[in-house]
Amino acid sequence: MTAPRVPNESYFHLHLVSDATGETLINVGRAACAQYANVLPIEHVYPLVRSMKQLERVLIDIENNPGIVLYTLVDKEVRERLKERCRELGVPFLSVLAPVVQMFQSYLGGEPQPRIGGQHALDATYFKRIDALNFTVMHDDGHMTDDLEQADVVLLGVSRTSKTPTSIYLANRGIKTANIPLVPNVPLPPGLERLKKPLIVGLVASAERIVEIRQNRLLGLNAASPNTAYVDREAVSEELALSRRLCARHGWPLIDVSRRSIEETAAAIIGHLSERRRRAIVET
Repeated sequence: MTAPRVPNESYFHLHLVSDATGETLINVGRAACAQYANVLPIEHVYPLVRSMKQLERVLIDIENNPGIVLYTLVDKEVRERLKERCRELGVPFLSVLAPVVQMFQSYLGGEPQPRIGGQHALDATYFKRIDALNFTVMHDDGHMTDDLEQADVVLLGVSRTSKTPTSIYLANRGIKTANIPLVPNVPLPPGLERLKKPLIVGLVASAERIVEIRQNRLLGLNAASPNTAYVDREAVSEELALSRRLCARHGWPLIDVSRRSIEETAAAIIGHLSERRRRAIVET
């Protein structure tokens, strides 16, 4: 269903109605919105909508703030009521999973058996992800380096190369990740170079990018007497050169994060990890 766009609008209301956590809708909605650089969504997220009473409160908000409605609702009565009211209000609506489920049904045959929040089941994959998150939080920024052999990935990089957010993203994929800062004149953790199980990856960026981020960080901290070497371009360039040489000496993959999002950096790391595992299978 479509509705006319208001000319030159710079924002719109995006209603995300789910009977589970709403994570799927949020990801789909934001991915679609990212295709429109000059239009910003005002997100209205409604998780755990499982009854008509809960839905009625949502419908009032949609009426007061008309916009696009995306939903994932298993209960047929609740779903049909949402669609009916959207038609009455003349707002566009879409079940984001319906086209995918229909394709699966066409290919696999048989009727699907919908389960509310089925993707969030407390199975082995879920507990693996929670375990990875716990490990990653405890091994952030060079902490607890005595058991790095248990990690799947170890990230190395100078300050402000997005080590922590990349680690957390990987942990959300079930990958135990430790990260270690490369600081001038500070030795690496003992045994790092002898690790066998983890994939060790270096993160770098352009000196200009690092200096910019560090300067903004110091401003945010209201640093009265900033460490000049910390934001000196030549000093930063030397830090990066040392990290590049370290990774080259050991054959560790190196990823430039200057123009990469956290997701893109993580995807590159996962690619290296998958290739490493494939080689290990072939060799055995």
